[in-house]
Amino acid sequence: MGIQFRKRKKYGPVILHFTENGFSSWSIKIGRWSWNSNTRAHRVDLPGPLSWKQDKSRA
Repeated sequence: MGIQFRKRKKYGPVILHFTENGFSSWSIKIGRWSWNSNTRAHRVDLPGPLSWKQDKSRA
């Protein structure tokens, strides 16, 4: 496994994700809730190291 380049840019609640090939996905985070355009998953941060995730499968 080689070294991977990953970078995030935050613009308020919107986060842009970049890899060595350029733009990869975007996500939005409001409070403890977040959603990612690539995985289409909702995530809620819970107290401590826990989180809850609901996957949305692509049809």
